[in-house]
Amino acid sequence: MSRKRQGVHACPSLRTPVATLAYDFSPGHVIPIHFHPEDQLVYATRGVMTVRTHQGTWVVPPRRAVWIPATTPHSIAMSGLVSMRTLYLRAGMARKLPRNCCVVNVSPLLQELILHACQFPRMNRRAKTQAHLIDLMLDQLESVQSIPLQLPAPVDPRAQKVAAILQRDPSDVRSLAALCRQVGASKRTIERAFEKETNLSLGKWRQQLRLLHSLQLLAAGEKIASAALDAGYSTPSAYISMFRRALGTTPRKYFETARGFT
Repeated sequence: MSRKRQGVHACPSLRTPVATLAYDFSPGHVIPIHFHPEDQLVYATRGVMTVRTHQGTWVVPPRRAVWIPATTPHSIAMSGLVSMRTLYLRAGMARKLPRNCCVVNVSPLLQELILHACQFPRMNRRAKTQAHLIDLMLDQLESVQSIPLQLPAPVDPRAQKVAAILQRDPSDVRSLAALCRQVGASKRTIERAFEKETNLSLGKWRQQLRLLHSLQLLAAGEKIASAALDAGYSTPSAYISMFRRALGTTPRKYFETARGFT
């Protein structure tokens, strides 16, 4: 059972080193903010998940997973039908993974290991086959490559206001200078805040927001042209060029590969 702690749902510790959960969610479903005493790897064989913490937003498309360290409060929103597969690991077992959230690539082998592990709600080392499976998953997890599908959150109040304006409407065509004036600050001031607090320029942050927003739209079934315009791109070709630079392929091939991967 879960319990509430300071407005956040906290789940009790597990008595086994690894536990799993397999669940299907309908489009638009939101898991409210909560945290776990265990480290968590959240993977979807279908659909796109958006994980939010106080530090930022991570959009998790197919063939990717999000690593959520123990005790990190987070919520998860679903775009499209989502088939979620989750590993819960005793905190610190995967020693090489960071102590902050990140999106990681999931290899074909790691995917098969996750799917096989989900046949066992609780795993322990007393069962020889489960012990081997745990060791192999840990080996794969500690060699995964993180990818830049994060939208870090600024701390400066004026920068937060600019971020909120853009998040409400990623297709807003106003100049960055005009957006900064709306919150009563110069573009230079807001730029400094974004670069210091997110390690991204305001322009790069806006571009990342549009990419992540477009992934949510595509997962929900929108056509590429519509997703491009809704995400703020003037033409589908401009959007496809940006997508290729960010993820190494076109949106169509990306999601086709993902469907064939599951």
